[in-house]
Amino acid sequence: MATHGEISMEACSPPLDEEIGKAAMVFHAQPRRKATGPKTWLIISDSGESRVEEVGRHSVMHKTGLPARDLRVLDPVLSYPSSILGRERAIVVNLEHIKAIITAKEVLMVNSNSPLVLQFVQDLQNRISNSNLAPQLVKGEESEMAIDVPLIAGPKTLPFEFRALEACLESACRCLESETQTLEEEAYPALDELTSKISTLNLERVRQIKSRLVAISGRVQKVRDELEHLLDDDNDMAEMYLTEKLLARSLDGTSFKEGIDNMEAEADDKNGFEESDEKESDGETAGESLPNIEELEMLLEAYFAQIDGILQKLSGMNDYVDDTEDCINIMLDDKQNQLLQMGVMLSTANMIINAGIVVVGLFGMNITISLFSAPEIKFWETVIGTIGGCVALYILSIGWGKKRNLLAL
Repeated sequence: MATHGEISMEACSPPLDEEIGKAAMVFHAQPRRKATGPKTWLIISDSGESRVEEVGRHSVMHKTGLPARDLRVLDPVLSYPSSILGRERAIVVNLEHIKAIITAKEVLMVNSNSPLVLQFVQDLQNRISNSNLAPQLVKGEESEMAIDVPLIAGPKTLPFEFRALEACLESACRCLESETQTLEEEAYPALDELTSKISTLNLERVRQIKSRLVAISGRVQKVRDELEHLLDDDNDMAEMYLTEKLLARSLDGTSFKEGIDNMEAEADDKNGFEESDEKESDGETAGESLPNIEELEMLLEAYFAQIDGILQKLSGMNDYVDDTEDCINIMLDDKQNQLLQMGVMLSTANMIINAGIVVVGLFGMNITISLFSAPEIKFWETVIGTIGGCVALYILSIGWGKKRNLLAL
């Protein structure tokens, strides 16, 4: 059910995969303009409601606790690689068309009319609505059941920041996968056609496809490297548990620290007091510094496997392009060898014809020989003999070249 301020479902109807791929290419190809003054932000709350506000840079910094260098990552004028940054009160996401700040209660995005962004907003609102509806259904079932009947624990609902992060990763992966599929549908037929017929038009098509392939592969590799970096660093993943840190700040600091210190003392009598003193001096709790990152790790691993599969497709396509280039080079070398052989044969024929011309020149000299006064049959015998000698000499020359493997006929 739509809430107040929520973007209408009809205006954000999900496009087809081909349309998403084309929109993504247009998004990356369009020129970027410098933004002046407060930016227009699209804010989506944890209840699924959305609103548009004009917020200045300093207001966003004060609201999210982010430094200015993290906000520059979201600047469309600047070109930053894909990144996911976990901070004390927010998560900065820069993945393809997604440029968002995720807090424990809301998501801030640079407002855009791109179909990819609208599709992402719709998916995020649906994800939030479905997650908020599940606890209500569970509570209704609990009220109808008897107290003495044990309840089966259902799947744990992810915190709001992880649901928003999952929506960002899903949108980025869907965009890259759609572009990859569109490129596959264009690349393989064009490469096969180039193999069958080498022409300027086909070469230009393959050149454009290879440029797009290199660009998409670089973008996918950056996303994969960022996910791999997060999975390798437990501290970065721990920083993304915003809801737990917000809950910890809302509790009584003194009682919370004493409870954690007691748990540490019972778990390790030998080092418990040292760890408690160290945590108190740092102003952190054990629950905040070492949260259970298993759920976030599983989430990132799922999309890491998906983005790795996309990269494998692009790698296979790149190998096919390289194989096609090798095949074309072999074909061109073969054509060049054929032209060289034809040149050798023509040069040989020209040399032998010149030998016949020498004979004709000798007979054309102003001298008197007995052949001039001989019967006409002698003249034709001489002509036929000269031509036959030239042909025989040419055949002997070609045969010698073939025997020496100089000519492949």
